[in-house]
Amino acid sequence: MEKYFNDAIIGNQNITASYSKKGEALSLLYPAANYKQVIEFYHVGLKINDSGMVYLHQDINNVYKQYYTEGTNILNTEIVNTYFNLKIIQTDFASIKENIIVKRYKFINESAINLNMDFLIHSSLVSTQNNKVSGLCKNDTLMQYNNDFIVSTFSKQKIKSSQINNVEANIEEGQIEDKAYIGMSKDSGISYEIGIIKPGEIKEFDIIIYVEENKIGLSELEKNIERIKKIDFKTEEENVKKYWIKYLREHDGLTLDLAETPKNRRVEEIYERTILLFPLLINKESGGISAAIEVDEDLRNSANYNYCWIRNAMFMINAMDILKMGKDADRFYKVFCKNTQSRDGMWEQRFFSDGRLAPCWGYEIDETASVIYGVYNHYKITKDKKFLKDNLKMCEKALKYLEKYILDVIEENGRFPASYDLWELHEGIHLYSIASIFASFDSMMKIYEELKDEFTKNRVKQEDVNKKKDELRKELVKIREFVLQNFYDDTKKSFVRNLEDKKLDISVIGAVIQFNIFTPKEKKILNTVERINMTLRTYTGAYTRFERDSYKDGNPWVVTTLWMANYYAEIGEKAKAKECFDLVTKTSSKHGFLGEQINNEKMEPAGAIGFGWSHAMYIIVLKKLIEKGIIK
Repeated sequence: MEKYFNDAIIGNQNITASYSKKGEALSLLYPAANYKQVIEFYHVGLKINDSGMVYLHQDINNVYKQYYTEGTNILNTEIVNTYFNLKIIQTDFASIKENIIVKRYKFINESAINLNMDFLIHSSLVSTQNNKVSGLCKNDTLMQYNNDFIVSTFSKQKIKSSQINNVEANIEEGQIEDKAYIGMSKDSGISYEIGIIKPGEIKEFDIIIYVEENKIGLSELEKNIERIKKIDFKTEEENVKKYWIKYLREHDGLTLDLAETPKNRRVEEIYERTILLFPLLINKESGGISAAIEVDEDLRNSANYNYCWIRNAMFMINAMDILKMGKDADRFYKVFCKNTQSRDGMWEQRFFSDGRLAPCWGYEIDETASVIYGVYNHYKITKDKKFLKDNLKMCEKALKYLEKYILDVIEENGRFPASYDLWELHEGIHLYSIASIFASFDSMMKIYEELKDEFTKNRVKQEDVNKKKDELRKELVKIREFVLQNFYDDTKKSFVRNLEDKKLDISVIGAVIQFNIFTPKEKKILNTVERINMTLRTYTGAYTRFERDSYKDGNPWVVTTLWMANYYAEIGEKAKAKECFDLVTKTSSKHGFLGEQINNEKMEPAGAIGFGWSHAMYIIVLKKLIEKGIIK
């Protein structure tokens, strides 16, 4: 089965796992949300009486129902096998304190005959030419390992049989043959005897997946496994439930009190799922934030979002501030941004969430501008001047780089390499990018103003700051004039996205709502919005990114549709704002996840599911709609 999209996500600070709607484990990421993908597949099934393998995630006789335990990251998948009249409840969760995924099973015999069952696991880990996986079955534990990590699968029960090599040869028959206990194989299998379940009888069974970096000795690993086996996993599930319910309550930043309607209940579900999703994307040590949980590593249907983009993270930080996640926001700027800034003051395109430089194909100038803008936005929430002071040098380094860049652009010197746009498709001079620099200069002036008392004892610094503020005021005027002269097309009666192809791009709205070069009702902005609606608005009411956008069948995006909701709310067009917001709400997944895009035909999420930027914009816009009385 091909793996393209997540349907559900669970995890803790070190482990993240994603699942299909049928309960199949699609990804297991360790030791952070973006790195590394551990499993190639992890299949579980049953041999019932004289049957062959009945896969729990894929059988013609299986009927599925999936749901989270309310207010938590505990996932339940109900599977009814209609041939044997067997009901299975699979519950998956990550321990809060241990590096383990717990898979709890409840088997309910709803038939009129005895069911004699074995439980089988066929697990394959990601193996490469230079980092091959081996299997070892010892002390009732299957250990699969390479140079980087060890994945151990075990239960409190004894293993019935195991197979390290050539598992696929006989597992379809519901058998695992005892062969070598150790071998050079990326996939291995084990089985357990569940035994006879009488009609009406219920049996329970737990499987543990323990992940560890391959730095500890085998003896220590075995000690850890024996310790973990002693855990009461029913109590552990209850502890995890209490943890997430408490987390949800503590981060209910909007304290929603909406009228009881089906539509508002859906809003609340997306709101709660966003709160529960964000901690699964955050690297607690570095402060880095992954854009999404990726399962399609071969990029057949997605864009590979297992990285941290400063721009995406900045939007997520804005939402996290709303959701009372200030400590994570602090860590992003004070640790991640400081550690990833280049000596010249800029930030590269993207990073792993631990701060290491990720594969890049260029740079995006708006990401550097986003840091200064984001630092000030975070301060506006916290009013923590120490935070501003701690990040001042970082922002000043970024400012110097941005000043050189904008001077180069305005004077057409061509010394800087062309920057990619925010969609990472076109190199050139872009309105969104220039607008972000405008906002960063304005934010820097405000940062200096907030810290003015800190400079009173240092006359030289005070004079330098006052001089810099005057320079920034003049630069703001120059930037606005440059934008008016170069980015407004009188023929098209709208702003255009760049100086090269001059296409209409919905990101030009960023010059208004986010970066405030213009006010929302200026004639040229109204003209642009009119053309956006004629050109980029699809038949469902969702918006594409730009003219003739062909990416992934030209689907509209969630963030673009929410940008329009934000704009309409700002100018008092309440009905239009709610229409855009309601469409995004309607096209969320069953569990309340938002996609990168919207499938117009099916009216469901498309692209990466649980896309951090989409969830961030949803929270930001929801807050505005509540404040303006558009949602009640």
